[in-house]
Amino acid sequence: MKTVPLVIIGSARQPGDTHAWVARALAGIDHRTLDLHDYVLYPYNYAEQYPADDAFPRLIQQLLEHEVLVLATPVYWYAMSAPMKVFFDRFTELTSIYKTVGKQLKGKRVLLLAVGSDRDLPLGFEVPFASTARYFGMDYRGCLYLSIKHPPAPDLLSAAVADFTRKLTD
Repeated sequence: MKTVPLVIIGSARQPGDTHAWVARALAGIDHRTLDLHDYVLYPYNYAEQYPADDAFPRLIQQLLEHEVLVLATPVYWYAMSAPMKVFFDRFTELTSIYKTVGKQLKGKRVLLLAVGSDRDLPLGFEVPFASTARYFGMDYRGCLYLSIKHPPAPDLLSAAVADFTRKLTD
């Protein structure tokens, strides 16, 4: 298993603010990036049958190869992006057809990096991330929120990024 963090970016735009903040927050830290924009991922359906080009099984296998996962998403209308939401909805299959795979997520460290324009992260934004991590027995380590329109003072930003990167390696 790789100790190099896997960053899963769920932005609808390449490259965008989320990509830029991931690069800035993880500067100097060896990491691997998986951009959901690069994969065909179908929305969840109750029949749990998908076309052959569906990438979800491959994406989950990549998650299993890493001890630390960073979920990076812009904030769209007070919630995660559509690509990240589709990815999260597919986790339903980790409780049914891929149950043994879902159990292998236990113990992984998970962090959230959110990028938005409001001064503060919307109330309740972290709930789906923290609750999903808890459901699968993962260790949710918190969120680094970066506002494009209201960036913190440089010293506060440096401290927040340092705390975030410390949580990657602790």
